[in-house]
Amino acid sequence: MKDDRLEKLAEVLVNYSTGVKAGDRVAISAEDCALPFVKAVAKAATKAGGIVEYYIDVPEVDAEVLKNGSEEQYAKENIRFGACASSDVWLSAWGTANVKTFQSIAGEKLKQRRLANKENRKIYSKRMGDGSLRWCGTQFPTNGDAQNAGMSLDEYEEFVYRAGYLYEADPVAKWCEIEALQDKWVDFLDGHEELHIITKDTDIRVGIKGRKWINCCGKENFPDGEVFTSPEEDNINGYITFSYPSIMNGNEFENVRLDVKDGKIVGVTCKNMDMLPELMSYIDTDAGSRFFGEVAIGTNYGIQQHSKNILFDEKIGGSVHMAIGESFQEAGGKNESSIHWDMITSMRDGGKIYIDGILFYENGEFKDEFIKKK
Repeated sequence: MKDDRLEKLAEVLVNYSTGVKAGDRVAISAEDCALPFVKAVAKAATKAGGIVEYYIDVPEVDAEVLKNGSEEQYAKENIRFGACASSDVWLSAWGTANVKTFQSIAGEKLKQRRLANKENRKIYSKRMGDGSLRWCGTQFPTNGDAQNAGMSLDEYEEFVYRAGYLYEADPVAKWCEIEALQDKWVDFLDGHEELHIITKDTDIRVGIKGRKWINCCGKENFPDGEVFTSPEEDNINGYITFSYPSIMNGNEFENVRLDVKDGKIVGVTCKNMDMLPELMSYIDTDAGSRFFGEVAIGTNYGIQQHSKNILFDEKIGGSVHMAIGESFQEAGGKNESSIHWDMITSMRDGGKIYIDGILFYENGEFKDEFIKKK
């Protein structure tokens, strides 16, 4: 049965998020359970004149190779990643039948698989940074993700499509309105030197001198709603505790605390300390994974519940997230890594953010008096 919401999503992704035009090489990727997404986007992209290629992941096959294959078999370059990163446009859907498929696989094997894509990630980061790759990732609602979020499929579909304002008569107009508002926030944040983030079990100073703040309004993630930058690699000091679970490959690490000195993670704890070795396998992925690639403020106040899905959770209005690993060249970032892992904390209960000593954000809200009027 055709889902009008999915058709609407495909049109927004093709015509607004990435602006597909005649002759563009358009790569579409998703897992096998998200074939309706691939079909809908292919239809919209073809209508816009794009030359469509599609790549389907089968997680159970990947898991079989990782569990039973040799290093030569599983630590190999991902052909799909390379092909998509070399396209003009890449439209990708998250959505899985089983979020725990990779949970029991040894962290070292997953690490070697990430490292095998190091060169592809460099291509992706460079082309994202210079604008030659227009990429947007979104969510296709599946039973696996719905169950993980504690919702029925119907409830999860409602959650996903409402977060993207797809029930609006004109979703693009709504996102243009959000873009204009967030432009004011970005204008205020640009040109400063230090963020000081304080909330429960968190007191961290983040250097941002010479870095550019980016307005996220549905052009690279959908749904969207954040402003971010890549911090100075060697100018972060203090500690931060992430109040929401930090999730990777089906593993949930609760209350992760990172102690940081001169930009480098020097101490790590979590509530479930028996999982610390697994956690460290991600933090020690490579030379760049103990440094940070992003600091951001979530601005989508239409998302208020944690869904165990980073696409939505990092956008929660009234939250802050920091990511270890790969930074964003378009923001001035220089850190390189085979991982980019966002971790989130709530700021709604007494949280404060200062910029060069000015309190501009409190209890999960921007203070209007510091936002430039355009």
